[in-house]
Amino acid sequence: MHRALMLGAVAYIGLLALPFVPGAEIGLAMLATFGASIAPLIYVCTVASMMLAFAVGRFLPISALERLLSILRMRRAAALVSRAAPLSQDERLEMLLDGQSKRALSLALRYRYFALALAVNTPGNSVIGGGGGIMLLAGLSGIFSPLATLATVALAVSPLPLAVVFFGLQI
Repeated sequence: MHRALMLGAVAYIGLLALPFVPGAEIGLAMLATFGASIAPLIYVCTVASMMLAFAVGRFLPISALERLLSILRMRRAAALVSRAAPLSQDERLEMLLDGQSKRALSLALRYRYFALALAVNTPGNSVIGGGGGIMLLAGLSGIFSPLATLATVALAVSPLPLAVVFFGLQI
């Protein structure tokens, strides 16, 4: 049983780190299968997988995103990425905010960690990339610091495991 649980945890980490994988549903299935006692393990695995995807995004060259956007014929987005590639984290953020009169975009960039937590917790986020895809792009963007992102993810994914620990599976 212990081996099956650990194999399931490793598979969960790997799957959740992939873009477009519905991680919350996999976590709920594991909770339903093994019971509420593994909620802390699910929480730790979820945070680990999100940070794994973020780390992969941090180490991927931004030129890979530019090529992908070019292949998808998203020329304006590819041009934006090529302009942002040589800039530092603060310069990228300034470039994105420069000349933007749209209040929503400005607020989203200023409160980007809150926006990241909201995107990770949005039901059906697998349509926009899932937790793994969102975190991969967050890492690729270069505008999120690793420690603040870890704190954001740790807080963002905690409600469901905490609810299961305190209330059981009858939520």
